[in-house]
Amino acid sequence: MSKRQQGKSAAKVVRKQLAAERRRKRTMWVSIAAVAVLVIAGLIGWGVYQSQRSDAGPLVAPASATTTTGETLGTGPVQVQLYEDFICPHCKDFEATSGSAINDLVNDGKIKVTYNTVAYLDPASTTEYSTRSAAAAACAADGGKFKEYHDALYAQQPAEGSAGLSNSQLIAIGTGMGLDQGSFGQCIDSGRYKPWVASVTDAAAKAGVTGTPTVVVNGQVIPNPTPDAIVAAVNAA
Repeated sequence: MSKRQQGKSAAKVVRKQLAAERRRKRTMWVSIAAVAVLVIAGLIGWGVYQSQRSDAGPLVAPASATTTTGETLGTGPVQVQLYEDFICPHCKDFEATSGSAINDLVNDGKIKVTYNTVAYLDPASTTEYSTRSAAAAACAADGGKFKEYHDALYAQQPAEGSAGLSNSQLIAIGTGMGLDQGSFGQCIDSGRYKPWVASVTDAAAKAGVTGTPTVVVNGQVIPNPTPDAIVAAVNAA
């Protein structure tokens, strides 16, 4: 091979090496750019998530409740746990037949009753009414009107499968019993107690509560919570 041909061959090799190097660099920068896009997207997603958590606010419980239990009324020695859902028709029936017995036991100083208002039936409405109504009752508890509001929600219980009462209607019920429209309305519209309702519902499920209404007296489930059965269980306890 002549020197001229050798030179051309060497130049060709160099050009191939340079082209390969340029392709390698392009690939490298494309990869870096792709990683950067993923990182930025992740940061944006994390920021949105954090913002949503911030908007939801901390998990707070109303009045005489805890972060995993509902409103507690009475100071008696026997502990009664009620698990109810405001759109549950059987819960409405339970309140109609046994609610007065519960009230009498509280007033007689025999029991301390906790109303765990859960949201098992959110799918039974088109607006997650179980959660919204339970959160509204918690707002009423802040104004010292939990039991009165609780009873009013059952008196005006919407049908399963419906949208349920609107926020405006929930607010009107409370203001009709003397709650401040500004603070009470803001509590409902902001969904302040929705995270609390979710926490109470989760705790109920973990405790083995599979349906509503469920009545537990000193840790024992009452299979058929008629007034006589509840009173008998309390007296036995």
